[in-house]
Amino acid sequence: MAHPQLTADQALTAWLEHLAHERRLSPRTLEAYGHIGRHYIAFLGRHRGENPGIADLGTVTAAEVRAHLAERRSGDRPLGARSLNQTLAGIRSCHDFLDRRCGVPAPQIALVKGPRARSSLPRPVSEDQARGLMAEPETDTDLQPWEAARDKAVLTLLYGCGLRISEGLSLTRADAPLPETLRITGKGGKTRLVPVLPAVREAVNAYVAAAPFPLSPDEPLFRARRGGALSPRHVQATVQRLRGRLGLPASATPHALRHSFATHLLGAGADLRSIQELLGHASLSTTQKYAAVNADHLMGAYARAHPRA
Repeated sequence: MAHPQLTADQALTAWLEHLAHERRLSPRTLEAYGHIGRHYIAFLGRHRGENPGIADLGTVTAAEVRAHLAERRSGDRPLGARSLNQTLAGIRSCHDFLDRRCGVPAPQIALVKGPRARSSLPRPVSEDQARGLMAEPETDTDLQPWEAARDKAVLTLLYGCGLRISEGLSLTRADAPLPETLRITGKGGKTRLVPVLPAVREAVNAYVAAAPFPLSPDEPLFRARRGGALSPRHVQATVQRLRGRLGLPASATPHALRHSFATHLLGAGADLRSIQELLGHASLSTTQKYAAVNADHLMGAYARAHPRA
């Protein structure tokens, strides 16, 4: 049913509420979609010289959407092909909601194609490099012993369980001691079970024993120096510092530990479907990239070792 009295901003709010309460998207995804929607509405207002209403959104042309994407590509903070495709996906999602829920179709949206994004392969670290990153915090004299134990536990968790930073930092005190399998809620609210290796459990237990803060069961497990929840930025900065000390490339990031988890499992004989489940990928095609990484590693080893290479 159409709501001609709604402004475009109110329509945007209704869409985001739908994503939050019905689609149950994560806060980070909602934030990204809100950012996309606000930029889009603001562009239409500038382009048309007035603030659009919900009915105006049904008259959006393919040329206007392309102009908006061109502006995002060349602005103060230009977007790459992947981000532009995410922007277009957000715009399509918004218009699809307006069509189904408000009776305001925008047929020209279907005519817009996103830029072709280069397919990039994951860049894992080697097994020795992963071990080095996990062990290095213990040698950092700038850290208190409990902080070193914390950083080691976080990195061991990311590599040993293949978690995203947000997933690792979402654990609460009630999760420790870690069970044999962790129930992790990842992107899009997708839940998966992840086995916990003894080395991961030991690292987390060592941190909990050393932590100076009394924690209630529902509080974040990993804490910063002043007692607040540990932030993703801290984990990223920690790995950046450690890789400099170890002489590792810039591709050695916290997320590279997740890539390494998958690549090393595949190299040890695990099948792609199992790795897909462990990583929480919605599509097997995403997981198949690790097969290409493993093939590249195999061919590199062949080229280095074969006398005829």
